[in-house]
Amino acid sequence: MSQLKISDAINQTCPWSGKPISADSLTVYRNRVVGFCNTGCRDKFARAVQHFERAMQDDG
Repeated sequence: MSQLKISDAINQTCPWSGKPISADSLTVYRNRVVGFCNTGCRDKFARAVQHFERAMQDDG
């Protein structure tokens, strides 16, 4: 995967904290770049997504 760019992020503030996003705290979700204020918030998001995707699979 190529380097993610802060300019490609769909958001300017962290969805968890409301603080400005950081270039070292980006991820891809549903083919879009999403930014977070720090790697902790980014990783919290990844864990939440995994949790809900597993729950949806178990429900089917």
